[in-house]
Amino acid sequence: MTAQILDGKATAAAIKSDLTARVAALKEKGITPGLGTVLVGEDPGSQKYVAGKHRDCAQVGIASIQRELPATATQEEIEAVVRELNEDPDCTGYIVQLPLPKGIDENRILELMDPEKDADGLHPMNLGRLVLNEPAPLPCTPNGVLTLLRRYGVETKGAEVVVVGRGVTIGRSMPLLLTRRSENATVTQCHTGTRDLAYHLKRADIVVSAAGAPHLIRADDIKPGAAVLDVGVSRNAEGKIVGDVHPDVAEVAGWISPNPGGVGPMTRAQLLVNVVEAAERRAG
Repeated sequence: MTAQILDGKATAAAIKSDLTARVAALKEKGITPGLGTVLVGEDPGSQKYVAGKHRDCAQVGIASIQRELPATATQEEIEAVVRELNEDPDCTGYIVQLPLPKGIDENRILELMDPEKDADGLHPMNLGRLVLNEPAPLPCTPNGVLTLLRRYGVETKGAEVVVVGRGVTIGRSMPLLLTRRSENATVTQCHTGTRDLAYHLKRADIVVSAAGAPHLIRADDIKPGAAVLDVGVSRNAEGKIVGDVHPDVAEVAGWISPNPGGVGPMTRAQLLVNVVEAAERRAG
């Protein structure tokens, strides 16, 4: 068996095509969606990631609002930029690029954000709304995973799903999305305290791994025909960036997301979706 590729690049391109039409319709009403980014410091990875977001914006017609601060910026200076974007009518949604420099209280920064402008879907209030099953911007990566599964017809209703990892960005919110009535999956969450990871993996119809452990998951861990989505990013002993899933899993799985090229493009696409949906809510 060779797994079908869950192509995040192609799916993201289709989403962008749809968003381009929706943005054009908003502009006819006099509304131009705007994505703001707050970048503190000169980390090359963060700079590259933010630049990619603004390229995506240009492709679909979303305006870019960029705020850059030096690594020496104080808590007060960063908070001032957040308050500015909260009040800026041209900013439909925005993100604060993490991590922030040492000594900065990230949680305090995130809590200052206007929840209605939370493009990442990670504001504490919006995560609380997700727990309560109330409307809110959805976390980009978990929602990207679901969109990719739907695109390829991978059924979640009644499925046994294992989520590996418990970080806020993916691990905490992924089970919340999967257990909604619209998805109706049964979820097991595994982490560093899980005694026998392979036992749980072998029972799973769908595996979403966000552990950040190089090639943690191998072919003999996976049930034949399962869908495997690799969200992890780490470096192996040679310093090469790799995912959580070993390449040999593709010989056993029914579907597999490549890394890179799987969930990553979907995360960026869902960020744009959150911005456009916020603009559409404003338009009524």
